[in-house]
This record gives sequence, C-alpha cells and structure tokens, in this order.
Amino acid sequence: MSQQPIKFAYWIPNVSGGLVVSTIEQRTDWGIDYNRRLAQTAEKAGFEYGLAQIRFTAGYGAEYQHEPVAISHALLAATEKLKVIAAILPGPWHPVVVAKQLASIDQFTGGRVAINVVSGWFRGEFYALGEPWLEHDERYRRSEEFIRVLKGVWTEEKFSFQGDFYRLHDYSLKPKPVQQPHPEVFQGGSSRAARDMAARVSDWYFTNGNTPEGIKAQVDDVRAKAAAEGRSVKIGVNAFIIARDTEQEARAVLQDIIDRANPEAVNAFGAEVKNAGAASPEGEGNWAKSSFEDLVQYNDGFKTNLIGTPQQIAERIVALKAVGVDLVLSAFLHFQEEVEYFGRKVLPLVRELEAQRQKVA
Repeated sequence: MSQQPIKFAYWIPNVSGGLVVSTIEQRTDWGIDYNRRLAQTAEKAGFEYGLAQIRFTAGYGAEYQHEPVAISHALLAATEKLKVIAAILPGPWHPVVVAKQLASIDQFTGGRVAINVVSGWFRGEFYALGEPWLEHDERYRRSEEFIRVLKGVWTEEKFSFQGDFYRLHDYSLKPKPVQQPHPEVFQGGSSRAARDMAARVSDWYFTNGNTPEGIKAQVDDVRAKAAAEGRSVKIGVNAFIIARDTEQEARAVLQDIIDRANPEAVNAFGAEVKNAGAASPEGEGNWAKSSFEDLVQYNDGFKTNLIGTPQQIAERIVALKAVGVDLVLSAFLHFQEEVEYFGRKVLPLVRELEAQRQKVA
C-alpha cells in the first residue's frame, strides 16, 4: 500500500443534468457561478483535483455543456491550490493546439493544470462533428500518439514525430509548461488496449467504479505492464459518494435515484456505451458488463460502494488504497453541500485510518 495519502478529485458539473441519469432533484448546477463556488468549497474541503468533462453534443440528460479547457481556466482563476484536469478528445483536437493551450494555462496558474485524454465512446458525437469513428483499438492507438506528441512538445526544444495520425517537423513550443517534466496526463478505460496504453505513456489510469477485487485485477495488470516498460502509473477510480449520518438514509437516497431513473435516457446511454465497451477485441471495455442500475451513474460509480456513514465510507476508501488506488474521483447528488460534508465528516476519518495503518506497517 502506498505511504502517500490517498488523493481526491471531484467531477466538475460543467454539463447539465448532474452526474446521474435520473429525474430526482439535484441541487447541482452546470453554470459558471455555481462551479466557481464549488471549486472553492472543494479546495477548502481537501480535494486536490477537479475533472472538467468533455461533451460536444446534447444527450442522456446533458442538454448544455461548457467546454472543458475554458471552464478549467475560469476555475483555476477562482482558486489557489486546486489542480484542474481538462478532458480532451483526440480527433476534434490536434495535440499541438492542446499542448499550447495547456502550457499557457500552466504558466498563468503556477502549474495547476492537467489533462485527461478521452479516447471516445460516443459514436453519435463523432458523426455530428463529421469526424471519422475509428475501431476500438485504433482509438487508443491514436490517443497514444496524441500523448506522445503532447509530452514531446512539452519537453523537447525541437520535436519531430512521424505517426499514423500526427506528424510534426522540428516544432518548438515556447513557453513550456511550468510543471516538470510536464503537466500530468490522465487516461481512462478498462479494456486491454486502455491498460496497455496507460502502461506505456500515461501518468494516471482512471477506471470505472468496481469492487476492490475487480479494481485490484486492473491495478496489478497496469502496474506489471508499466514496470516492464520501466515506468510507474498511478491509479484513480470513479465513485458516486452518498455519505449520510446513517446507512439507512444513504441507501434510501440510492434507491430513490434508481427508482426515478429516466429509462429512455439510461437505455440509450447503455446501448451507446456498451457498444463501445463490447467493441474491444476481448469484450471487456468500460460498461461492457454494466447493469441498468449501474448505468444510472455514468461511470459505474455505484459499484464502488462508497455509500453509507462517514465511518463506513472512510473504511472502504482505505480498503481501495490497500489494493493500489491512489485517487478517488468523486461524484455527488448535491455537490455543494455534499462536498463540504465529505471534507468535514469523511476525509478526517480517512486520514486517521491511514495513520493507524502506517503505524501497524
């Protein structure tokens, strides 16, 4: 188990509809004023990162979307320590454009921007943009080139690259980012191609929500492959957190979310993402085995089971750390109130349990 304290990130609600596909009331707003206040609350509560989502078109409850790089810059301007991870989709973006954007933001903020490279799951979005829809493993191959270009441009004086998707000739980026050797690169996925790519080029690997046993299998695979490359990769896991004073209250909220799920939207989302997950050669990509209830939360966040009292949740977080998780990517129903509650009631218990385990070790 890592000796470093486990880190926490929150999903920035920069798209409408919140983080569940349900008609339940969500006191969460996608607008900039709400998000500025939320970023400040999260920073004060002890969250190290916020992740700005990438969506180009409406669908599955997300009628409106703020662009992730733009909102990242706005939230960084409203905070002092929080690092914001901008999600980027290869295809619509060229890696040099992204490298230049993020290098400038990194300069402006003293090194507080990161990137999450999303290989793509929404075929309809690519169609709407007139972008080619690549086969599953080809999407990851493009993402790997994208990351190699980012890192090359950020770290080399003159960078050349000859790939199948990108080509550069003695390109020089100035100014470089503040962070050394470069801003952190996050990447998600559960398929073999995703894990293999993370082992070769990414700094962080995000996986969908899962049991500790399911997460451990992915962690062990990624870390073994990274070690063979002479690298190390940190692991983040998605979780929808429902922390209440009693377990009964928390479970009632979960049931209410599922009971009020929007079946049409959930099933449409499920059809799209299961197609993406099952399209991996081994049929093991994200969402390939998700149930209707799992899909009510976009990234299988209920599966991680951070639902209950502060003590129960803290114990489960430390159990995730024990199987190799370095970061919990958190979603909530009512973000503003629940992020504050998490920082006040749950996070101190996590730190106590970590300290106890460190003494025993």
